[in-house]
Amino acid sequence: MVKCPRCGYENASSSVYCDNCAYLLSDKNSARVNNGSKPSRWNVGIAKKIVIVLGIIVIALLLFSFAYNNSQPSHNDTLNVIYDDGSQHQSSSYPFKAIIKGDGNWHAQMGNPNYLVDKSDSGTKTYSLDCAAWDDVKITAEKYSGEGELSIQLLRNGKVVAENSTTNGSNTVSIYFDS
Repeated sequence: MVKCPRCGYENASSSVYCDNCAYLLSDKNSARVNNGSKPSRWNVGIAKKIVIVLGIIVIALLLFSFAYNNSQPSHNDTLNVIYDDGSQHQSSSYPFKAIIKGDGNWHAQMGNPNYLVDKSDSGTKTYSLDCAAWDDVKITAEKYSGEGELSIQLLRNGKVVAENSTTNGSNTVSIYFDS
């Protein structure tokens, strides 16, 4: 005889459910439930659910981390890098170029307004500017001799976005491009 832990009714030893209150007395896969205690094994259904939820969380975190890391620009593309030997890092990913055309000698300052590079030369020269796509760009050029014209162009991804020249009789010409 098996006594029901819920109502105390005496049931036949072969009974699966209490004949009085229909309480589960035994499980097909486990031993009889005695004195209201629960079976000692772990509920596999809950364990599977926990593992699935944790797996989804881990996969979501890995995907987020991958997407975040791949959407960030590299340090060399975002900084004006100057090495110990004084040379500057020039990356092909910088979208700005300056074209300076002069009939004689000239001096120019160009780049991000917080970090301008000095160049002196003559004739027509093209320079890749160490500026990221979101930087503001400034170019100021001055001709040394009073003869001839001095012109400057700012290109962004190969297209002229600003230009100016000394056709007004001045020796100095400037461009300020606000991204």
